[in-house]
Amino acid sequence: MSSKPIFVATHPRACSTAFERVFMTRQDILACVHEPFGDAFYYGPERLSSRYEHDEEAREASGFADSTFKTIFERIEREGKEGKRLFIKDITHYLVPPEGKEATIAPSLGGKTKKKGVGTNGQTNGHVNGFSNGVNGHTNGHHKAPYPYDTDAEAGNPTVVPAEILKQFHFTFLIRHPRHSIPSYWRCTIPPLDKVTGFYDFMPSEAGYDELRRVFDFLMKEKQVGPALAGEEGKLQDGEVSITVIDADDLLDDPEGIISAYCKEVGIQYNPDMLIWDTEEDHQRARDAFEKWRGFHDDAINSTSLKPRSAQHKKKAKTIEIEDQEWREKYGDEAARIIRKSVNANIPDYEYLKSFAIKV
Repeated sequence: MSSKPIFVATHPRACSTAFERVFMTRQDILACVHEPFGDAFYYGPERLSSRYEHDEEAREASGFADSTFKTIFERIEREGKEGKRLFIKDITHYLVPPEGKEATIAPSLGGKTKKKGVGTNGQTNGHVNGFSNGVNGHTNGHHKAPYPYDTDAEAGNPTVVPAEILKQFHFTFLIRHPRHSIPSYWRCTIPPLDKVTGFYDFMPSEAGYDELRRVFDFLMKEKQVGPALAGEEGKLQDGEVSITVIDADDLLDDPEGIISAYCKEVGIQYNPDMLIWDTEEDHQRARDAFEKWRGFHDDAINSTSLKPRSAQHKKKAKTIEIEDQEWREKYGDEAARIIRKSVNANIPDYEYLKSFAIKV
């Protein structure tokens, strides 16, 4: 059984923070690391996202303007020195250039430059792709978006992280149907929540399904996960880990069944007490961990347990017409159109990943 750090790879609004709270109860054996790579993705000198590209003040105010992918891995390494197994939950697209752009290795992680001395407009200046010493995102005083880096790609690797680093983790996956996640994400980017989250516009590129699928396929091809599915432990060879995919709706309908099955796949002894967190110490730990992503995790912060949904709260299949009408009533005609387009665009990737989901 693998003893590597567990990495729960997911997309936004997948109930992943509620899932994480389950494992935050295991302070005896686990050290949880909450969404570390967003620091580099949004704010740092190697940022991949354009969300704050023209808002240097917001990047500085975040406290993460100096975060690189290397500094985040260094933090993870420090956390691991406490002697507990790491449990990392993060959004997969934080490691992948958006909108299908080619991934090249982050400079701070040893990405080899394609050409030395070529600046942002072709002039030779002793810097590489707008980086001075690989970190500050400026060349001759002229600002340039950090990505694309002028570094080489690794064959087949959709991330900016070298495959040798990815091999250090035991990857598992958490998904949710886009008909639920996309409207939830939209709500976080409009009043009144936008003033809390700091996300003032909806970006379809942040849905995260395409990136999750491509990373999933890469890890399977590299035999870092699989070929055995969860529940097929008899088929695992030495050093292999199962393909372990959790669907959020299955989790919410049967928390004990899904969590116990997941624990078996990652080598954790399941205890029903993991589904309850209702002490002040539990709540303070959650507030401290989730503070930097304000507004996104309020439900998880205020929760006390993970119980099965009642019959009336289970997600019932709705027609497209009913869904569209509900979105129009909540968010308006144009919003409903954008939500529908994004939902439809991501269903194929969701259904592909769903085909691997744990069944209990």
